[in-house]
Amino acid sequence: MTNVQPSTILGTNYNDISAFCNESREPMFITKNGQDDLAVMSMDIYEALSKQELYRLLDEGRADAKAGRMRPYEEVFDEIEQRILDGSI
Repeated sequence: MTNVQPSTILGTNYNDISAFCNESREPMFITKNGQDDLAVMSMDIYEALSKQELYRLLDEGRADAKAGRMRPYEEVFDEIEQRILDGSI
């Protein structure tokens, strides 16, 4: 079940928020002025989500390599450097 709370809960109920997120293994959604603002989750869940994203990106890279969609690393790094210098990333 989704747990949505106002931002005022952050200052007064940290321990309750921590207990909820760690015990339920669910995020708590925090609103500010009635609008969605934050999602608070346990570190275990955050790390699991990060690993899932990493594995998804690795799988995507493997599929690209298998399909022949590759470029020399020098070309990729030159492009990244140019985008940094241009301010686009």
